[in-house]
Amino acid sequence: MAVRRLTVAIALLCGLALGIVASPAEERAIVLASTTSTEDSGLLDYLLPIVRDKTGIAVTVIARRSDEVLDGARRGEADVVLMHARPQEEKFVADGFATKRYDVMYNDFVLIGPKSDPAGVKGKDIATALKAIEARGAPFVTRGDRSGTHAAELALWIVAGIDIASAKGAWYRESGQGMTAALDAARGAKAYVLSDRAGWIAFRDRGDLDIVVEGDKRLLNQYGVMLVNPEKFPDVKKDLGQTFVKWLVSPEGQAAIAGYKVDGQQVFFPNADKSAR
Repeated sequence: MAVRRLTVAIALLCGLALGIVASPAEERAIVLASTTSTEDSGLLDYLLPIVRDKTGIAVTVIARRSDEVLDGARRGEADVVLMHARPQEEKFVADGFATKRYDVMYNDFVLIGPKSDPAGVKGKDIATALKAIEARGAPFVTRGDRSGTHAAELALWIVAGIDIASAKGAWYRESGQGMTAALDAARGAKAYVLSDRAGWIAFRDRGDLDIVVEGDKRLLNQYGVMLVNPEKFPDVKKDLGQTFVKWLVSPEGQAAIAGYKVDGQQVFFPNADKSAR
């Protein structure tokens, strides 16, 4: 954040030296730290021009995996955080790095696998499916990158009663990269993989992969938005950041989120609490 602010200050000083004064519109800008899923899905490319048109706020995005999003925000590198790892988000608030977290939208996770379904899990609930995959040693690709999706996968192994740290073997293959890379790896290995639905819809080269498990309530993928606490970081653009947050959870912002579709399919479903508006 300090480097960012210094860069902006130098640019302004240079502009003043040349007799150039930034317009109010140019000054209305914030930094949004978000997970790769919101960027890779195309949501932010769709949504942020609408934000600028409706609020006059330009948004610069830093897209990282969930743990990196919060690490950067804890250093004051962003004004607003948008992500999908609720336990970590709630701890971020509890630790005083944000004053409040708002539900903003959700989609779901889906278990992807080869159409041949070697573990016989199609149509099962997620816990039963993971137990069958582990019991048969069927190839499974994990993102293994401490992202929100990886955290959700680890939590689901616990739900299935499996200590994956002890149970994993050659069948459990770590990608260490983003959703597209993990899906690519699963396609090549004829393996199972957990994906957020937006990532799956955006993935084009599916080969023999298909959805084998969906609809389990434990696969809900909730997104939250938070203003970084300006009392900890005075450089945080409190008013602009809060305006962005309020617009995102407003009826207008929620309708914009609902309007985003890929191949005719709605990708995210708004569910902001009315009390947040």
